[in-house]
Amino acid sequence: MGNVRVGMVGYKFMGKAHSNAYRALPMFFPDSVKPEMKAICGRDADGVEQARKQFGWESAETDWRKLIARDDIDLIDINAPSDAHKEIALEAAAAGKHLFCEKPLALTLEDSRAMLNAAEEAGIKHMVGFNYRFAPAVQLAKKLVEEGRIGKIYHFRAVFLQDWIIDPNFPLVWRLQKDIAGSGSHGDLGAHLIDMSRFLVGEISEVIGMSETFIKERPIAEAMTGLSAKGSADAPRGEVTVDDATVFMARFAGGALGSFEATRFAAGHRCTNSFEINGSKGSIRFDFERMNELQVYFTEDADDVQGFRRVLATDPAHAYMDAWWPAGHGIGFEHTFTHEVHELMQAIAEDRQPVPNFVDGVKCQEILEAVDRSIEQRRWVSISEMEG
Repeated sequence: MGNVRVGMVGYKFMGKAHSNAYRALPMFFPDSVKPEMKAICGRDADGVEQARKQFGWESAETDWRKLIARDDIDLIDINAPSDAHKEIALEAAAAGKHLFCEKPLALTLEDSRAMLNAAEEAGIKHMVGFNYRFAPAVQLAKKLVEEGRIGKIYHFRAVFLQDWIIDPNFPLVWRLQKDIAGSGSHGDLGAHLIDMSRFLVGEISEVIGMSETFIKERPIAEAMTGLSAKGSADAPRGEVTVDDATVFMARFAGGALGSFEATRFAAGHRCTNSFEINGSKGSIRFDFERMNELQVYFTEDADDVQGFRRVLATDPAHAYMDAWWPAGHGIGFEHTFTHEVHELMQAIAEDRQPVPNFVDGVKCQEILEAVDRSIEQRRWVSISEMEG
C-alpha cells in the first residue's frame, strides 16, 4: 500500500515524542509503511508553527476540524489533553480517518466506550498509546510468560513513582485538574501499570484501593509545557481536583494477586516505572529507569548459581533490536514510540487492528473507574460491575 498521511493534534510533550517516531521509522524500519507528516494542529498559531518547523511537519492548522476535513489525511494522531480526546476521535471516525490516541483514552469509561463504538462502526484502525509495552525488555518478559518459563503466575506488583510536583508551590498545571485530565497519578501513571499487567498477566477480576491528594491548593500556572510550568508562589491559588497518589490491590482472573502504586510524591524518583512477576518456576523484574535490562530468576538453576540474572535486552534476538545498533548498544524512551508507530503502520498495511487498541483503552478505563468506585465506597469492586 501507499504511505500513511498523518495529521496530529497536539505539539508539546507527546507531540514531540510522536513526531520523532514518525521521522525515525523510515530510517530504522525501511520495510515499514512510511508515515507522511502532513499537518500538525494546535490552538496557538505561533506555538504550532514553531513546532511545525522544529518537528518537520509539512503544514500547520489551528482548528482540528479543518485538519480532519482535509482529504490528504489518512490518520489522526491525538495527543492533546484528555478532555479533547472524545470529540476529536468521534469526528475523525465519522470522516473515516484511522485513529492513534494517547492514554487515557478519555475522561470517563462512558466516553471511552463511545470512542470505541465510533471506531468500530466506521471500520477504521484504532490504537491507544501504551508505549511502555514496546520496550524490548518488556517484550522479552511477555515471551517468557507466554512460553511458561516462569510457570504459573502468583504475583504481579508494580509501581510508577515520580516526584515532579512534590514542591507545594509547583503551579496548578492541567494534569492536576480533573475536568481536563480526568484523574491524577491514577489515570496518568496507574493506567500504564494496569495496561502492563493485562499485557503480561491477563485480565483483572476485582480491585480495592485508596488515594490521597496531599497538596489541596497550588498557585495558578502562568505557562506550562509537558511536565514543566512557570508560576509564582505569590500567585492566586486554585484547587487540586485529582489524586496525588493512588494505591490498589487486585485479583487476576487467572488467580494471581496484584498490587499497584502510582504517585507523584516519591522524592528521588524521576520515573520509576517498575514491575515484578513471581511464578512457580521463577521471577521477572523490570525498571524503566534501566529499560534495556530484565532481571530473570529460574528455580531450575543449580543450587550453587541460583539468583537473579541480568539480561541485557539489546541483542538481535530481542524484539526490534535488529533495527537499531550493534549488540549491547542501548536504546531509550523515544524508541518505544518508534516501535509503537511501527506496529500501527504495519497493522494498517496488513488490514488488522493494531495492538494495543481502543478495546485495551476501554478495559483500562474499566479498571481505573472500578478503583475509584472502591475508594469512594470503601469496598472490593468487581470489574464485572463496570462492564456495559
